[in-house]
Amino acid sequence: MLAEQQRIVSDPSICGGQPCFRGTRVPIHVVLEFLSAGDSPEDVLREYPQLSRDDLLAAMAYAARLAREETAPLGDAHGS
Repeated sequence: MLAEQQRIVSDPSICGGQPCFRGTRVPIHVVLEFLSAGDSPEDVLREYPQLSRDDLLAAMAYAARLAREETAPLGDAHGS
């Protein structure tokens, strides 16, 4: 089983079904937004002490898998 499958759940009764870390109400997208804004993993773990470094790694793996699966265009390579 992938680490993300052990750590990330989607339950319609929790956070409207958004993917969250198992046993929490912390949506995956919140952590990814912190990291993409330049916060360090240590910053995120201080803000969300119920999470572990392995949770953050699972979130990044989850995002990478989604990025591979998505086919929506993001714009062309020439910046237009």
